[in-house]
Amino acid sequence: MAPTMLFMARFEDLRYSLWDTGGGYTAQPPLTEEAIAKAQRLLDVTLPDSLLDLLRHRNGGEVAKDWNAFPVGGPTSWSTDHVPFDRVMGIGGREGTLSPLDSPYLVGEWGLPAGVVLVSGDGPCWTGLDHRARGRAGEPSMTWFEADLNTELVPAPDFRSFVEGLTAARDLE
Repeated sequence: MAPTMLFMARFEDLRYSLWDTGGGYTAQPPLTEEAIAKAQRLLDVTLPDSLLDLLRHRNGGEVAKDWNAFPVGGPTSWSTDHVPFDRVMGIGGREGTLSPLDSPYLVGEWGLPAGVVLVSGDGPCWTGLDHRARGRAGEPSMTWFEADLNTELVPAPDFRSFVEGLTAARDLE
């Protein structure tokens, strides 16, 4: 399935408007360069600059309702025309909050492919940085995984394109 783009938002604008500022319970403490280095070492990947740019502004949390869906060209188990993107996992170890650092466990638990770093979702559906095609140091594509159905979909070639293609779920279907 190819993504259906309604319009492209500028990444520079989304850096600030992406976040739902009403709640911060899923955000991690402010991101540090030390935390980034530790995460990349533990995950054995290079995280995309665009993701790190967003997380430096706010280290994860709920996504504003204007940007909580990525249109796709057909149905998923979630929707007839999009995949959800209602939160971004921040880098850290805040108790009760998922982080990309939990990816090795979650990938194993849900039977997802190795080489994936999860950035959003809640089992059985996840959105992740997919390093399989371009290697651990390359720019990963964004992939939507449905573990129960053993399916996957690549809605965007990279994280930045994915974020720029986000729209409101209420405007779809």
